[in-house]
Amino acid sequence: MKSSADPVLKDLVLIGGGHSHVAVLKSFGMKPVPGVRLTMIARDVHTPYSGMLPGYVAGHYSYDEAHVDLRPLCRFAGARLYQAEAIGIDFENKLVRCDGRPPVAYDLLSINIGSRPEISNVPGAAEFATPVKPINRFVDKWHGLVERILEKSGPHRIGVVGAGAAGVELLLAIQFRLRGILDELGRSSEELSLHLISQSERIMPAFPEGVGQRFEQVMNERGIHVYQGAGAARASNGGITLSDGTDINLDEILWVTGASAPDWLKQCGLDVDADGFITVSDALQSTSHDGVFAAGDIAAVVNHPRPKAGVFAVRQGKPLSENLRRALSNQPLKPFSPQRTILALVSTGDKFAVATKANWAMEGAWIWKWKDWIDRRWMDKYSDLPEMEEDAPTAFDPGLADADTLKEISAIAMRCGGCGAKVGATVLSRAISELKPAPRDDILIGLHEPDDAAVAEVPAGHVMVHTVDYFRSFIDDPYIFGQVSANHSLSDIFAMGAQAQSALAIATVPYGIERKVEDTLHQLMSGAIEVLNDADAALVGGHTSEGAELALGFSVNGFAPKEKILRKAGMMPGNVLILTKPLGTGTLFAADMQQKAKGRWIEGALASMVQSNRLAAEAVYAHGATACTDITGFGLLGHMVEMIRPSGVDVAINLDALPVMDGALDTIALGILSSLQPANVRLRRAIRNMEDATKSPLYPLMFDPQTSGGLLASLPAANADACLAALKAAGYGHACVIGTVSAESEHLEPVTLAP
Repeated sequence: MKSSADPVLKDLVLIGGGHSHVAVLKSFGMKPVPGVRLTMIARDVHTPYSGMLPGYVAGHYSYDEAHVDLRPLCRFAGARLYQAEAIGIDFENKLVRCDGRPPVAYDLLSINIGSRPEISNVPGAAEFATPVKPINRFVDKWHGLVERILEKSGPHRIGVVGAGAAGVELLLAIQFRLRGILDELGRSSEELSLHLISQSERIMPAFPEGVGQRFEQVMNERGIHVYQGAGAARASNGGITLSDGTDINLDEILWVTGASAPDWLKQCGLDVDADGFITVSDALQSTSHDGVFAAGDIAAVVNHPRPKAGVFAVRQGKPLSENLRRALSNQPLKPFSPQRTILALVSTGDKFAVATKANWAMEGAWIWKWKDWIDRRWMDKYSDLPEMEEDAPTAFDPGLADADTLKEISAIAMRCGGCGAKVGATVLSRAISELKPAPRDDILIGLHEPDDAAVAEVPAGHVMVHTVDYFRSFIDDPYIFGQVSANHSLSDIFAMGAQAQSALAIATVPYGIERKVEDTLHQLMSGAIEVLNDADAALVGGHTSEGAELALGFSVNGFAPKEKILRKAGMMPGNVLILTKPLGTGTLFAADMQQKAKGRWIEGALASMVQSNRLAAEAVYAHGATACTDITGFGLLGHMVEMIRPSGVDVAINLDALPVMDGALDTIALGILSSLQPANVRLRRAIRNMEDATKSPLYPLMFDPQTSGGLLASLPAANADACLAALKAAGYGHACVIGTVSAESEHLEPVTLAP
């Protein structure tokens, strides 16, 4: 992500990662607007390209070839990526309400969330049919459909409701792919029975009649059953009943009918058309709210109604970017007129396609090659991103700020040090006013008291356990960063078999105008307190200051019976070593900084990092752990050596058993390692048989620094299976035995690595 010293003056929030918004991200990445912060709110980090969906289903494209990866694109654009689903807008307070996270503040808003098939008007469709849009969700369900066919031999009946170009193209792609899979397995393609339901008298009614007839011919040749002039009247677990009373027995029902919009758009007060789509002007600006823009399927351009097709969303990207820039600096908007006719390239499942525009049509294998070239060229624009150098400081546009904001900006340049660097009392009190720490009877004075320090009681017969951690942010979402930081800090307490009691926060928030600092701090601490409350650790206070980068840490206090504390110096010969989480955060986030990590890799890493070690600690403790530590900055080997030396034992590690995060081996193979890796590698002098171990692709992971990593526990071998079962039941699916402990020998180094 390109950093900037400019204070944030306005927040441009993009809801949805549709085709128009990826163009906006690319545009703002190539030409940033100083003082403007971009935030992308997207349910999925990989955006399918609709033009390549049939080819992906047919097996002509891989997942990555057919999806735009939003994470590196957001990095390129300097945009924060919030993986969440928008469920409403509070226009009075300028907040986007999201499912499962705090609201997101905006100054200017753009919506590009696509559409979905209309299924609410057909009884049973919502329960028993699979909508093809949103495409991201369909892709997951498509893989499930394939698995069901592979698992079950015999007849399998698939129906597609909707005979427009999308439905026809999808059904032909499905047939091509499944026949190929069955042929590879030595099974008969006669197992497949495919059905197309068309409410209109002919398929593809929006196209010239000859085009529809050509595709009817293709379907007849391929044995696809076509029902015309009768729509779906009812869906059930066993099939569909048509409006003329015909019953069609089906195992799978796919819905590709006319588009509809989510209800929350109308409910929040936006002007929408009869189908629920946001009505916009020629400038793609909402007809009811000047601070809102919309594009793609979800938008209805009042003066230029057009069918819902991806080509219009693609073409709207450039004018949307231009008008968002103009709106941010209070300049007049520019009207946009979409093309009247479009070139449609419709494939027949195999590498053959029909091209049609207005009243002409052509077909052939060369048409498919042409379509393939067009689609790949579009995808390359958002996957092959240029290396961007840091720009020289650029003055922000004064049109972005009012007089009061300009005064605040002047004050930022003269920020004091010492206590003058603290976040202002008013901003701080507003940011934490809604935080509700876990209630504990042993916290006598806590977060919302005016006293100078917190006061807590120590239970009789227990000793206090103290720890502190603090680091700068490595992700652009302060809410998720708050969760990771809190988990990371709590892990030291859990690793010692202690119970967390209270926490003090140490936060640094980037310089900015008051409302932006307040929002960042609120997002940050909202994420943190969710984790703290889950651990029953009361947030009792802390310290906040302004600085160059977002950073957060916690001083955590806990307690435990003195005789039951787990220490590192407890390994015993005959023990096995269990690791509860996979390795790889260091290399993955190093790659993320270089825009070379796939979004799903970072998504998986974050899912691991926000998982608390509390239940893992309880599991290993209950199964007789004799020593334990959490794996963090020094890497697996570094923290293991801290256990081996005071325990006076030797350890043998099976490299092949190490659990690895998705993508970590890929980034290591690219030579991308954490900046802390070289310091950790110096511990290799503790390794015997290093020559053999270095040949393993897993070897570098021994030194990979982890953030909010798993626990490494030593326990009796007889308890290992029961402990692993308990860990997996608690959600630690990667937990495994990675090595054994033996008596110290004069002939062995502290650690033996088996390749």
